[in-house]
Amino acid sequence: MSKVIITCAVTGGIHTPTMSDHLPITPDEIASQAIAAAEAGAAILHLHARDPRDGRPTPDPAVFMEFLPRIKQATDAVVNITTGGGLTMTVEERLAAPLKAAPEMCSLNMGSMNFALHPLAEKYSDWKHPWEQPYLANTKDFIFRNTFGDIERIYKLLGEGHGTKFEHECYDVGHLYNLAHCLDRGWFRPPVFLQLIFGILGGIGADLDNLMFMKRTADKLFGRDYHWSVLAAGRHQMAFCTQAAMLGGNVRVGLEDSLFIGRGKLATSNAEQVAKIRRIVEELGYEIATPDEARATLGLKGGDRVNF
Repeated sequence: MSKVIITCAVTGGIHTPTMSDHLPITPDEIASQAIAAAEAGAAILHLHARDPRDGRPTPDPAVFMEFLPRIKQATDAVVNITTGGGLTMTVEERLAAPLKAAPEMCSLNMGSMNFALHPLAEKYSDWKHPWEQPYLANTKDFIFRNTFGDIERIYKLLGEGHGTKFEHECYDVGHLYNLAHCLDRGWFRPPVFLQLIFGILGGIGADLDNLMFMKRTADKLFGRDYHWSVLAAGRHQMAFCTQAAMLGGNVRVGLEDSLFIGRGKLATSNAEQVAKIRRIVEELGYEIATPDEARATLGLKGGDRVNF
């Protein structure tokens, strides 16, 4: 089998500062943790930005540009910028930083969904910042918009416009069929890179039977014209990544997906999670892909063709 590509999702737009003191917030923290994750073995760094004043997700390209050049200077890891952004952002806001940066890779959510975080709002009583509790609680009535029109627009602006390839984020089996439709329309060039996502309320559940079902569906729809990776939310993270590696897939960890390193124990950094999954994968007998090997596998344009 090919070497295992480790992606690290460094901060995301789900968890809030109250949940962990180790969640990177400022550009310096994001850069430092991203670089350390790459040094630990992550070939791809999936990046969001945070308002350094209070940690809320921000689409501001100026904030991204405070950490993107530093990461590029310090590591050859593939930089993968979100087009999902934060839950309150418009599509225009979500595209602002990627269009400025022209990265090798961007995430791309493959369908609209109930992206529900409201149960997290009930787990804490003392919040560091006033925005956190409403941000989470309001997702009870929130639809995360990713229409076919949005997907086509993102493809044309980033894919055609900047040569960016995509981490196709599939939260349910219907998202795989959405991607198949998009390929039929000629919007993406195979092989595509799937990120199969489990355990988000509103998406497919974190059951191993569902992992097998998603993989079989991808085989049916895409044949040999795809690569795949797995992430699972919270306590399911390491178990699902281990299973994915055993099935010949790639893996994604990071504090965007889980704040923990073990049962009831907060991870102290993204690098700690990367080091753990690397150790597991290597003990299973698999090799870890370097950034350049990931670029070759996924058909990326190269880090010399980005705007940061």
